[in-house]
Amino acid sequence: MAHVHAHDHAGHHPHEHPHGHVNAAGARALRTAFLINLAFTGVEVAGGLWTHSIAVLTDALHDAGDCLVLGTAWYLQRVALRGRDAQYSYGYGRYSMLGGWLTSVVLIIGSVIMLSVSVPKLWDPGAPDATGMIGIALFGLAMNGLAAWKLHGGGTLNERGAYLHLLEDVLGWAAVLLGAVIIHFTGWTIMDPLLSVAISVFILVNALGTLRKGTGILMQEIPAGLDMQEVRTRLMAIPHVKDLHDQHTWTLDGSFVVHTVHIVVDAADLPQAQAIKCKARDELHALGIHHATIELEWAHEPCDLQHH
Repeated sequence: MAHVHAHDHAGHHPHEHPHGHVNAAGARALRTAFLINLAFTGVEVAGGLWTHSIAVLTDALHDAGDCLVLGTAWYLQRVALRGRDAQYSYGYGRYSMLGGWLTSVVLIIGSVIMLSVSVPKLWDPGAPDATGMIGIALFGLAMNGLAAWKLHGGGTLNERGAYLHLLEDVLGWAAVLLGAVIIHFTGWTIMDPLLSVAISVFILVNALGTLRKGTGILMQEIPAGLDMQEVRTRLMAIPHVKDLHDQHTWTLDGSFVVHTVHIVVDAADLPQAQAIKCKARDELHALGIHHATIELEWAHEPCDLQHH
């Protein structure tokens, strides 16, 4: 056994994939939330123009961004029902991250535009229809609350992400409602552009964070929270393991972590090799790695990848 390769793929079971519990009910819930959000976005654009409220129009931008998120999540939830195929051996999970990345770009551009409109209004605020704003904000709370409730019990990453977006919308409309009430009772019309600036900055900060995370995933950055030194320490502690090389770790969509490694062992027979692979698989799984490709090499065996 001077020249033997042992190759192993851990984490092949469908239930280990974070999108493994995809179901038709989840897709229907996302569809309902998307349609509610889409319809209401149109209503609030009209309402913002009617009430002359820049804050309502800014929140309409937020909801339009969430329409993109929900629409993408709904589509991907349906795609995920098909599972892996001949073209996508890892499945379609990365499309979810790509959808979030593109949505972040749209929201960043939109936020900058809304800030350019709302900041000058701090010195010359208009006179929004506070009563109309209150009505739209109450309607917004009801619609976004209903959409969020539809996704409340969702178990997939898509559903949870969409649910959090809708919760942000609920908070945004609560802020608009509070501002409208203040304007109604005090006449402080500056609250309208102030709310617009606050909502725009909130959207901008969150979108930049999502964009940074998505870019790291696209560039195959090592997933946050995974200690590569701990990975090496655990694997080196396995009996007969002498060295590791050609280690690569990345995430497909922000949650599904993939790892490849070449493990150099001393003279080991087949049962020992199988035991090493089994132990290595368990250690990697314990560290949060879902799919591991493990190749065993014997000491002094040449490997072209060793210095890459």
